[in-house]
Amino acid sequence: MPLILLILALCGLRYFEVWRFAELSWWWIVGLMVFAFLWFEFLESMLGLDKRRAHNVDEKRRQDRIKHNFGKKKK
Repeated sequence: MPLILLILALCGLRYFEVWRFAELSWWWIVGLMVFAFLWFEFLESMLGLDKRRAHNVDEKRRQDRIKHNFGKKKK
């Protein structure tokens, strides 16, 4: 996500010709977009980061369910 925010910020700064970004070539921004596309489509899944993130969400949900079911004491 920070990569996407960086791309958006660079596009805005370049478009409105702010400070030194006015001289920045659009090819640098396009190159960053291509890198982001390759990262999110191929590299992330090859490294298993997408499954790890989903596993962490499932593990947190499981821990919350255990805490909810066994955490309460019956009177």
